[in-house]
Amino acid sequence: MAGKTLIDCHVHLAALPDDNNGCYISPKMLRSPLFRFLLWKHQLSPSNPRDANRKYLDDLLTELHASRHVQKAVILGMDGVYDQNGRLNQAETDFLISNDYVLKTARAYPNEFLAGVSINPQRRDAVEEVHRCADAGAALVKVLPNAQQFDPADTSYRAFYRTLAERKLPFLSHVGYEFSLIGKDQSLGDPDRLRLALDEGATVIAAHACSYGLMLFEKFSPTFHTFARNYHNFYADISALTLPNRFRMLLHLRQHPEVHERLLFGTDYPLSVLHFAAWGRVGFGTLSTMIRTKNRFDRQVEVCNGLKLGFGSLGDLLVHSTAKTTP
Repeated sequence: MAGKTLIDCHVHLAALPDDNNGCYISPKMLRSPLFRFLLWKHQLSPSNPRDANRKYLDDLLTELHASRHVQKAVILGMDGVYDQNGRLNQAETDFLISNDYVLKTARAYPNEFLAGVSINPQRRDAVEEVHRCADAGAALVKVLPNAQQFDPADTSYRAFYRTLAERKLPFLSHVGYEFSLIGKDQSLGDPDRLRLALDEGATVIAAHACSYGLMLFEKFSPTFHTFARNYHNFYADISALTLPNRFRMLLHLRQHPEVHERLLFGTDYPLSVLHFAAWGRVGFGTLSTMIRTKNRFDRQVEVCNGLKLGFGSLGDLLVHSTAKTTP
């Protein structure tokens, strides 16, 4: 795809808690290797959260503005863990990026950001929160069942999925193993658990193209193809597919152009975008361009284009959803 037209549907809005952003990071998460690495890489100081949050946002905006291909990013929130009564369980929550912070940030930069709120369907007010966020301009709802400790196949969430369908908010769900956050039950990353949401009419976007995330084999590829054949409302993003633990799915999907129309562009920013999957599979000039491309948004485009992995943009999906409601 040429020109600065893409929307990255998978960009994380990281934030340290300050006095009024409603975010939370557990002490255990702050000590984790990944967070320590991100703090070091972005030169963020936990002792000054407001400045750290500003710098993370500035770094993201700088890289987005410099991209030759990506115009906008969906910045993603992260809801917490909820108990059986639907109340926030902070003791079990390691990371929370509030919807208010996501919506506020997206409103402040309407030309760069769309709001990807996060709503755990276990919460008591899940349906009301869908309506509230839709009214506030949210573009999609993102969840990470492994860390948020809910089963997407739980039939008690039917009303939640029907409301997503009614409000035409795509449901972006993590698939596969979870390493960045602390996954409690990795079986919750099985994409087959998203069947209920599809059956209730919600537009489902399976993150990481349904890749398993363990390098050795791609056990979920049959589910991807089954969903692509049987559900018009099924999509998948290509975020993180260049990482070593997921690029087997990238190499698999490049051989199946018949499903490329179901793939949406995403990076999983701030994670790295690597070019190793292209070694020995593209010409030297193409590989050299990938290596020289430092912008993560553009490198994702270069690697996938070089490997002939087709993809669309969330913008196409949102336009299609809007067109359905136009008389």
